[in-house]
Amino acid sequence: MDAFSHRKAAARLRIVDRQGNPVKHFPIRADQVSHAFLFGCGASDAFGMQIARTEERRAFHQARAEKWLELFNYGTLHFYWGRYEPVPGKTIREPMMKAADWLRDRGVTLKGHPLCWHTVCANWLLEYDNEEILRRQLARIHREVTDFKGVIDKWDVINEVVIMPHFDKYDNAVTRICNMKGRLGLVKEVFAAAHESNPEAQLLINDFNLGDGYDVLIDAMLDAGVPVGAIGIQSHQHQGYWGLERVQRVLERYARFGLPLHFTENTLISGELMPRNIVDLNDFQVKDWPTTPEGEERQKNEITEMYTALFAHPAVQAITTWDFTDDCWLNAPAGLIRKDNSEKPAFKALKDLIHGAWETHEDLRTDENGCVTLNGFKGGYRLTCNGRTASVTLTEDGEQTVTL
Repeated sequence: MDAFSHRKAAARLRIVDRQGNPVKHFPIRADQVSHAFLFGCGASDAFGMQIARTEERRAFHQARAEKWLELFNYGTLHFYWGRYEPVPGKTIREPMMKAADWLRDRGVTLKGHPLCWHTVCANWLLEYDNEEILRRQLARIHREVTDFKGVIDKWDVINEVVIMPHFDKYDNAVTRICNMKGRLGLVKEVFAAAHESNPEAQLLINDFNLGDGYDVLIDAMLDAGVPVGAIGIQSHQHQGYWGLERVQRVLERYARFGLPLHFTENTLISGELMPRNIVDLNDFQVKDWPTTPEGEERQKNEITEMYTALFAHPAVQAITTWDFTDDCWLNAPAGLIRKDNSEKPAFKALKDLIHGAWETHEDLRTDENGCVTLNGFKGGYRLTCNGRTASVTLTEDGEQTVTL
């Protein structure tokens, strides 16, 4: 049995010439050029290109962004409030929009992360009372979701809400309003604001805490009619790979809600693992955390196994590698390329899956009626016949007429 049959479709294509006559007994080349599945990664280099202060630095970011495009069709752009609007009313909208446009022009689907979070929050909010903080939080959501509508139509609406009311490492405005409204109360308000601003957007809840608290919250959200479009699952594995058994347990635990699953922040290390006694990953601050040949081989094997399991599960709609390079969060060797932009074995392994084993390229031939059956992975295709080309999208079984 094909483990990926649910990722494929079969379309009977009727090939006609420009006069509408069937193209009989003729060779057709079908090449998949895009995926329906969302293979994603943090897309910070597209933004880095826009804010680079020197041409040399811009070229560096662009080289990484071009390499990024060799793998991915889904990018996460970062809207952390404290960085997006460091001073009230002064945002980084212009370079963010340019980054989004650059990616969209290259066929990338985008997600914004996050609209509400207690970390990297805007410190200037602390001068206001809770009612004003909430008002400004909702206004911020309306502004960003409306402003980027049609460019970014997927959002992590609220991030790590399970821990949010108890977060005590430092004072912040969002923990304050979460305590005022309660988890569900705040979730309802922020989702309502995002949905009102873009009713067509896919809105995600997102968390690393995959215990009972997340389950209870999701149940409560569904009971309350919160317009959640997908469940976000963080999988930062700095202290070691989950293993296939745990991956399957997590899949079954959250698939039961009947919503698409997005593995929103997937991290696998190619160096020494973080010590097990670290509770908050952010507490592990080191100057240098090198990648190693042994670690890179381990990372390659773990990524291959985990991504294969996720792609095989029908509830999973997206997988996002969190860091593309090794000079990002925690300075961890979590990237698919090294700090000098050279590729790790995991890069090639993912490429062999996404654009090899999980991509369809076929030589076909029409029958006496000008028909041919295209059976392949869902996505966009380029058909070539006698020097002419046409585009088709394979989404489900059915029939299509194609002019070539």
